[in-house]
Amino acid sequence: MNIIKLDAIDNIIVALEDLNQQDTFNYNQEEIVLKDEIPAKHKFFTEDLNKGDNILMYGVKVGQTSKNVYKGQRMSTENSIHATDKYQYNGFKSNWSPIDVSKFNNRVFYGYHREDGRVGTANYWLFIPTVFCENRNIEVIKEALLENLGYAKPQIYQDYVKSLVQAYESQTDIETLNLSPTTSNNSRVFKQIDGIKFLTHQGGCGGTRQDAVSLGKLLASYIDHPNVAGASILGLGCENLQMDNLLTEIKRRNPNFSKPIIQLEQQKVGKESDLIQNCLQETFKALVKVNKTERKPATLDKLVLGVKCGGSDGFSGISANPAVGYAADLLVSLGSSVLLAEFPELCGAEQQLLDRMKEQRHADKFIALMEKYSHSAEQAGSGFHMNPSPGNIRDGLITDSMKSNGAAKKGGTSPIVDVLEYTEGIKHKGLNLVCTPGNDVEATTGKVASGATILLFTTGLGTPTGNPICPTIKVATNNQLAERMPDIIDFNTGSIIDGSKSIEQVGEEILEYCIKVASGIIIPKAVQLQQDDFIPWKKGISL
Repeated sequence: MNIIKLDAIDNIIVALEDLNQQDTFNYNQEEIVLKDEIPAKHKFFTEDLNKGDNILMYGVKVGQTSKNVYKGQRMSTENSIHATDKYQYNGFKSNWSPIDVSKFNNRVFYGYHREDGRVGTANYWLFIPTVFCENRNIEVIKEALLENLGYAKPQIYQDYVKSLVQAYESQTDIETLNLSPTTSNNSRVFKQIDGIKFLTHQGGCGGTRQDAVSLGKLLASYIDHPNVAGASILGLGCENLQMDNLLTEIKRRNPNFSKPIIQLEQQKVGKESDLIQNCLQETFKALVKVNKTERKPATLDKLVLGVKCGGSDGFSGISANPAVGYAADLLVSLGSSVLLAEFPELCGAEQQLLDRMKEQRHADKFIALMEKYSHSAEQAGSGFHMNPSPGNIRDGLITDSMKSNGAAKKGGTSPIVDVLEYTEGIKHKGLNLVCTPGNDVEATTGKVASGATILLFTTGLGTPTGNPICPTIKVATNNQLAERMPDIIDFNTGSIIDGSKSIEQVGEEILEYCIKVASGIIIPKAVQLQQDDFIPWKKGISL
């Protein structure tokens, strides 16, 4: 199979491999002769269309022609533009039924049980500054702790630079030198603590009060997260985000919060050396205590799955995203929770999502958030239509609606039980929508804030990103990417493209993989590489 039509009413076909000009296809008893070369992942028209006609894919409108086009011609930015249909809430239209999950019914993962009943897939200690003024002190603490506690990365690149210097001094040809993989000689002092993470940022003061409040909610959500054992918080004392405000936000989020917190303000302590010494000493004592927590079995309904795509390509909506969506449907059928975000990448898929909402209030909230976000983008001289990146377009995602309808497939097909604002915590089992940007790191940062304990991140081009506290599994859309970038890819769905496996088969395999990651049996590449990306979504201006 070298082409695929995704819905009977579509008027474009996807090339699954490179196609040549003059290649001929008989599709539904109609002959199509290609007028252009069609690279894999790109599309060609199945009929002649006039300027302004709708372009259909996935059975929905994904654009309009900007000029007359002809059967067999390649779809491109030169002949197509972004366009979507209007949307409104017409009531609950879904006839979804839970999937047969009998093979997973008695399965468990081994996680960290918290006093409030939630279960983490990891056990981290956090260092957090309330304001950017404390970032340097956090970095000093980071340098002191990681190597000595056994959490530092192997010094592969430092060793390589040393070898380059030695080669230069001895006048040896540096072209013969290669990186030599090494492993750290340090074993972890605290076996039950998966890592110590440092959430530095550029906020906390100097912006609007609203920015400080938003940052406080975000940091509180990370401290309260089930993957976190406790936190050390450094403040300056005069910042917008006051220490008391952050602690109040934690209690507001979780009235029964009971994790250990170390809190120090530099202007109260005095000397920098005293601040850092006190922080190190108090944190070390806390680490000794939280190290006693061990992984124990938990049912799969305790997992909270976040789904994300980045570096998407023309195969994302055909292989990785629908396979992840099937895994999401399996988890929802098991009574778990799934988080789908990236509102700019839901543009054009709004009606299908609204049809899956049981309650008017959720639909109203979704529409209000989408319209507010879209208006803000337009006020800044942009818009959702500008979402596809040059890499997306180069690999076949010509319009934002095309990209969005493929991206939405990560959420599966189950009913939507809630719509969450940025940093708002999850309250209901099932599929939840979370308002975040499409930006990879801002989106994953926000999704984890809402409670995701494991992330599935699909990519067609290769995206080296992760999260400080949430294990992030990279899922490739195609075989070529998995072979070219094996250092960042965990799971390959290219078998769907080559036809050797079905979406359902791969979706079940993804869930099996998630169980092993959630149990600490498999460590994802993003965790191994310490891709600890954390960017708060700053909505306001700087003052």
